[in-house]
Amino acid sequence: MTVPPPTLTLQPDPAGTATLVLAGTWRIAEALPTVAAAERLLAGAGDLRRVRLDTGAVTDWDSGLVAFVAAVEDRCRARGLDWEIPGLPAGVTALLTLARSVPERGAGSHTEDRRPSFFARFGQDILDLIQSTGEIMTFFGEGTLALRRFLLGRARYRRTDLWLIIQETGADALPIVSLISFLVGMILGYIADQQLAQFGARIFVADLVGLATVIQMGALITAIVMAGRTGAAFAAQLGTMQVNEEIDALRTLGIPPMEFLVLPRMLALILMTPLLAIYANVLGILGGAFVGTVVGGVTLTAYLTQTQEAIGWNHIIQGLISATAYGAIIAASGCLRGMQCGRSAAAVGVATTSAVVTAIVFIVIAAAVLTIIFNAIGLS
Repeated sequence: MTVPPPTLTLQPDPAGTATLVLAGTWRIAEALPTVAAAERLLAGAGDLRRVRLDTGAVTDWDSGLVAFVAAVEDRCRARGLDWEIPGLPAGVTALLTLARSVPERGAGSHTEDRRPSFFARFGQDILDLIQSTGEIMTFFGEGTLALRRFLLGRARYRRTDLWLIIQETGADALPIVSLISFLVGMILGYIADQQLAQFGARIFVADLVGLATVIQMGALITAIVMAGRTGAAFAAQLGTMQVNEEIDALRTLGIPPMEFLVLPRMLALILMTPLLAIYANVLGILGGAFVGTVVGGVTLTAYLTQTQEAIGWNHIIQGLISATAYGAIIAASGCLRGMQCGRSAAAVGVATTSAVVTAIVFIVIAAAVLTIIFNAIGLS
């Protein structure tokens, strides 16, 4: 079967209108007429005001026709000519519309991208922080109401999910918490030993490491580890459910996502973070004891006795209160960003990153606020 070749002719009329007639098979595999050939035809037609495109004789086409029509239209509009394309195939029209919907980029773009100034970026960051604070406070309020229904026995959730999440946030986190807590305790021990050795007071390494770990560092280390490990996991899980419209399905069935999805995760972190903080305190003290005995020459018995004398119940209570607050912040940040996730795979990654950043920022803010409060009420 003979395939008719692509042809391009121009039919001018005295009224200043010219018709570009396309005929034959307009496929990339064929030797298509060039845009330059169309420009030469238009230039030889004299004084033109309008150009029409006639594709009624086109027997077959692919993207070659779309590219040609788009390029000729750009040339005509650049010369100030009116452009008409009546009777264009529906597929070509759809592809042209899609091509025009993509903004121009590169050197030929009509809009110039300008990076905001430092003060503009700083102000935007402050506004984002204020907005995040409001969102988290609202989320905390909804979580408090869900917790109230839980205490009244009215919350709708699965107990198996709660125990599974407790295991994931508690026992499964022990290895990484153990490693980091022990190493941080060693670091604190080395720093303290270098300074106190100048005064012959190496025994007080136990005081410094013990107090720093129990009051703040144990809970803070645990919180940061859990933010990167568990908070990100919560955001990814809920974000994926948002993409798959599972959360919408729960709402359709009349099941509150705050109770079914968020409540078990918040309970698990609020319960497990203080326990992990106590475990981190022990490992941090042992890390400092390793340095004190190996480097400082202090006996293990003397080190542990000094630690016991330095640490009081008020210090332990401070650490547990801080750890509980950090756990609530991590759970709220992870679940909030997961629930706010968009409907694409890329949005899940954005939600995960945002959850970690939000959690760490508010953990540090909470640490500063709690330290001030503890000092104000005399708990230190």
